[in-house]
Amino acid sequence: MKAAFSKLWPIIVLVMFLGSVSFAASPSPALLKAKKKEAEAKGYIFYPDHDEIMAKAKTEGKLRAIVNMRTPNIKASGAAFRKQYPFIDLQLEEITGTAANQRFFLEVKSGMAKDWDVIHISTDVRSELVPHLLKVDIQGMAEQKVLQIPPPMIDPTNHSVVAFSSRFQITAYNKNLVPANQLPKVWEDLLRPEFKGKKFAVDIRPTEVAALVPAWGLEKTLDFARKVAAQQPIWVRGSIGTMTAMLAGEVPMMVGPNFHNMKEIQAKDRVGVLQYVILEPVPLRFGNQQAILATSQHPYAALLWLEWMASPEAQKITDEREPLASSVYVRGGTVEQELRGKKLSVVGWEFERHMEEWQTQVVGAYGFPKAESRK
Repeated sequence: MKAAFSKLWPIIVLVMFLGSVSFAASPSPALLKAKKKEAEAKGYIFYPDHDEIMAKAKTEGKLRAIVNMRTPNIKASGAAFRKQYPFIDLQLEEITGTAANQRFFLEVKSGMAKDWDVIHISTDVRSELVPHLLKVDIQGMAEQKVLQIPPPMIDPTNHSVVAFSSRFQITAYNKNLVPANQLPKVWEDLLRPEFKGKKFAVDIRPTEVAALVPAWGLEKTLDFARKVAAQQPIWVRGSIGTMTAMLAGEVPMMVGPNFHNMKEIQAKDRVGVLQYVILEPVPLRFGNQQAILATSQHPYAALLWLEWMASPEAQKITDEREPLASSVYVRGGTVEQELRGKKLSVVGWEFERHMEEWQTQVVGAYGFPKAESRK
């Protein structure tokens, strides 16, 4: 009986969590007051009343946000937000690339970015940006349903950074070159004898393999990487060109393309050659991280923006325009539906800072391969 219950417990917890998003009772004023006092003791701002947030946002009347979102997503999200909150004059600006993020960090550090309210949090400069963020207890307000944001989206250490996207990686294949009965289902299947000798491509920037560490641990992951190298795969750099080569019949299978990249290439495949499988545990990473700048002139409007970005409407727009970049923690989104019931290897908040180090170690386990050039 105990064994059966232990197997059911993760499912019970998931059902309880999903149910709590819609059906949990509102916290009492006394509890909210206690949570506010607790947050303030730790140096955080805690707003216990959503109506007050709304009223003060109306008084502010403006919002300036710089985000790492594609232009179609920015346009559609901006239009939808303005429709819901017509009293807020919203300005959204796109920021992309390492160089742009570095320049923006220097502006924040020097005080030149004080006109912005919500900013993109690049993982490259995340730790340096945290001291410049508004210490508002978004996590606490989400847990108490003051803000409708799934708590797993929020950094549990800093309480004020929210990730609105989830990215995961798949194995793409040419269905004319890989028989259906040979398709791998788990990562270890790639080590079977029939996959030895140029039977699948592996990126020398091993994001997907490094992202297995949360589920497997470092030693098992590095041992797997060494065994993958022994399979003599096709070493490549970048998934877009490799999947294009797959369409031409030059590569039978590739490990680790991002799901959204594969779907974009698949949409151009008129004959349906490009297919995919999801190997478990599924590598999952957070994306589109945003927070409120400490110098924000419109923090209440900023909170409404962060809450709206986690809404089903915003997540649907993200799936359509980003594309396929909704959060795994929002029920009904493309990512949640694709991964429902699957075992995940989540590069969560506590693991993000280790990814570069893990990738370096995996490359070492590979034996420092060089990418094959493709014309």
